Formats: sequence, structure tokens, C-alpha cells
Amino acid sequence: MSEILSAPYVLEYTYTRSTGPVVGRFLEGLRYEVLEGVRTADGRVLCPPVEYDEQGEATTGEFVQLRPSGTVKTWSWVEEPRKSHPLDRPFAWALIQIDGADNSMLHVVDAGEAKRMRTGMRVRLRWAEHKSGTIRDIACFEPMSPFMPGPVHLEYEVNPGQHYSAYLRGLQRGQIIGGKDPESGKVYVPPRAADPVTGRPTSEYVEVADRGVLTTFTIIRIPFEGQKLKPPYCFGAIVLDGADMPIYHLISGVPHDEIRMGMRVKAKWKPKEQWQTSLENILYFEPTGEPDVPFEEYEEHL
Repeated sequence: MSEILSAPYVLEYTYTRSTGPVVGRFLEGLRYEVLEGVRTADGRVLCPPVEYDEQGEATTGEFVQLRPSGTVKTWSWVEEPRKSHPLDRPFAWALIQIDGADNSMLHVVDAGEAKRMRTGMRVRLRWAEHKSGTIRDIACFEPMSPFMPGPVHLEYEVNPGQHYSAYLRGLQRGQIIGGKDPESGKVYVPPRAADPVTGRPTSEYVEVADRGVLTTFTIIRIPFEGQKLKPPYCFGAIVLDGADMPIYHLISGVPHDEIRMGMRVKAKWKPKEQWQTSLENILYFEPTGEPDVPFEEYEEHL
């Protein structure tokens, strides 16, 4: 059988039209980065503005300036844009209700990846660099961050004090140092000047093990500004063997649904040549494979 032939085919309509006083004003406003809607006879605002509402009733001709932001009502992701599409990278077609309007307009959301898109997300308008008096003067919409930038930059020298310095120097040697109350025998990590319960001085330093029991934990699934790790990840409270107060660190090396209270864990250290005076010398804590600790043995540390 002969191969079936195929050839590219283009369907195109080329014509000009008059935009009229309502749509014409809307498009001309876009040229100057002004976004407007029109008020209907029953008091609603439509954007883009039209001469007649969905009931066939003439709009009033009263224009209302709107904010260049809105809410995604529904969307569809385009993974492989076509030549005629407004963006040359993956994007979403979305119905966007402009703030102050009662209807939705169809436009593009430049979200970067599909997992950032969701119904109800807030977006803001991005203007095109060069204007032409068409709807493409709106280059696209982009996600709005729910956080307000609050840049703070402070430079100062920290003096951790005698006891915390001993703790940090211990970490540099691959040791975890605690402070001991000589009367009660309680050991606190990091060491401190006084027992937090009795107020007595903790004048003795002792080394504790780099393994212990996981008492409580939380799994972080929501990203936030300044986050060093990509969610999801687990952060837990660990009472090290020989200590009476938990330290807090990452839990890894195990599926999240297998992490549990009472699990025995051990420190995963960085290579020795990377050690500094920092708790970051420990990358994370991972399961030891030992039997879990009964709740009664660590309940006082919760």
C-alpha cells in the first residue's frame, strides 16, 4: 500500500472591523495601561466591556477603571504552545475575574508550571513592552505572591557565651556537649548556665550520644519565603541518649509515612573535613533500625 500523503493546511480569515465606541475605548485604554469595565443597566460591571449584556440589554456607557489584578475562576494548561499562541513556553488559558468586575475575561496566565495553577488563585496583569491598541497590550497575567516582601539586612557580631561556645566547639570535633546539674543529674543540650527547672548552675559539661528517640515531629508541605529545603520534609524533636531535653533537627532516610513517635534515630554527619562550629555538621537524623521506645519512657519530654 502506498504511503498516505499529508501536507500542512492553514485556515485563515483576514478582515478588519470597527471596534465601536465601547470596545474601542477599552482597547485604546490598554495602550496607556488603563484597564476599564462598563456598567450595565442593573449596576454590574463587565470587563472586557461590551455594548450589550448577556440578556441583550444595552450597557450604560459608564466606564469604571479597574485594578490590574483578579482571580482565576477556571483554567486549562497548555504544555506545548503553538506558533500562534501568545507565549512560547507552557502556560494556562484561564477565565479571570478582574477585581471590581462581575464577569470573567479569557486570557493567559504565565505560571511557569502547571502545579502552580489552581482555581481561586490571585493573579496580576503584566503589560506588554510595546503597545498596539489590541488585547495583546496585556502580555499575560502572573501569579501573585500571598506574602509581602519585607527585606531586612542586619550585620552584627554574635557572642554565644561560654556554655554555647563549648557546645559549638564540641560539634566542630564531632561531639554533642550538654550541661549537667550536679545535684539532679539532668543534662541539657545545648548546655546552659542554669537548670531551667531548679535554677541551679549546670557547671559540668558531659558528652551525649549522637543517637536517641524521636518524640514528636511535623512534616512541612507548604513552601514559604526563604525556605532552604523543598517540601515535603520532616522536622522532629529528638531526645539524645544521655540528655533530658530534646534538640530539633531534620528527619530523613525513611518514607514520611513510616516516621513515628518513639522511633530510634541517629545522626548523619557531614564529611569530617566540612565540620564547622555549627549544628549543620549533622545533615539529618535517620532510623537506627532498633526497636521503638515505649511511650512511657519519653512522655515526660513531650
